[in-house]
Amino acid sequence: MRRKVSIVLVGASGYGHIYLQELLQEENEQMVLAGVVDISPERSKYYQELLDRKIPIYGSLEKFYEENKADLAIISTPIHLHKEHSCLAMNHGSDVLCEKPLTTNLEDIKKMKETSEATGRFLAVGFNWSFTDSVQQLKKRILAGEFGQAKRFKSLTLWPRNLDYYNRSAWAGKRASPSGEIILDSIASNATAHHLHHMLYLAGKAIDQSASLAELTAELYRANEIETFDTCAVKIKTQENIDIFYYASHAVEESKGPRYVLEFEKATIRFDQNEDPSDIVVQWDDGKKERYPDPSHTLEKLKVCVQAILREDHDILCGIQASTPHAKAIQAMHQSVPEIPEFPPALVQYNEKEKRVSVEGLAETLIECYEKWSLPADLNVKWSQPGKNVQVE
Repeated sequence: MRRKVSIVLVGASGYGHIYLQELLQEENEQMVLAGVVDISPERSKYYQELLDRKIPIYGSLEKFYEENKADLAIISTPIHLHKEHSCLAMNHGSDVLCEKPLTTNLEDIKKMKETSEATGRFLAVGFNWSFTDSVQQLKKRILAGEFGQAKRFKSLTLWPRNLDYYNRSAWAGKRASPSGEIILDSIASNATAHHLHHMLYLAGKAIDQSASLAELTAELYRANEIETFDTCAVKIKTQENIDIFYYASHAVEESKGPRYVLEFEKATIRFDQNEDPSDIVVQWDDGKKERYPDPSHTLEKLKVCVQAILREDHDILCGIQASTPHAKAIQAMHQSVPEIPEFPPALVQYNEKEKRVSVEGLAETLIECYEKWSLPADLNVKWSQPGKNVQVE
């Protein structure tokens, strides 16, 4: 009989639903759900199915480990709990798949790294695209120098989010928890974190590394009543001498992207999820084209972690090391703009039917910035407020 990987899911609501949808499949031959941890499990749309299938539900991860064990712990809890839950799981013998972002607190990263090394357990971080064949093949070709030296990268994601999105949890859009743990939840650390990490990862010098940041300048704004920001335009200079431009907003009416352009000496790599087909396209300077499948909408990260456990190796290419530059970028953004400015009230609109706040002309401005590889202040946009340049250690 084939061995099955036992899994504990920590966090059954929100993104936890995506994991439960996979883990509860009857034909699942390689995974078994050993238990679910959630302080309010009844909020999960799979709650009744969990009860019907007699899958144990626990109010805390400590309680789970008192009675049970798991090969893999999936941490799908609020950002400020990632360190606590990941370290607890590793100390109880579980490998870990932690949802993105790993954390926004660099001290937490240090502790997680120490725990991983002390226990011999891996800690994978759920940046979806990095686990896919498409991205791994591209990264190997980049490292082999096939496309020549990387020059500059840019990414744009305009994803409308309404008030329900910001009211879904007590930590959404917050700088810190009531007890003081750093959260820094924003469009850059949460919904579009993948797209910033993706550029940093492909710019990294090794298969399990992302680019090292040298300096960062941000413009951060908010239209919603939150503590952090719902809109950003960011320029990063990496130690590998690559310019990275990152644009994202929730304060828009229509969804566009994610889209990106990666410029190299010999070729340009493009992706736009709104195109059909939404392939990654490698456009060589001589006119030749190659295509890779869209890496979105996949749980490849879970399959990769399960296979690593079955093979008894720790060949996880998107782990602590690869995820740390994203955390450093989030911290640097807040250093660049310590006080987040609000958009001019005259430009802020409210769609009562959709319960959504948007900013007049914002989408067009960010698209122009994307096309011109610029920040709003570079284009003298009236409402722009440039952040300071931050040297990243």
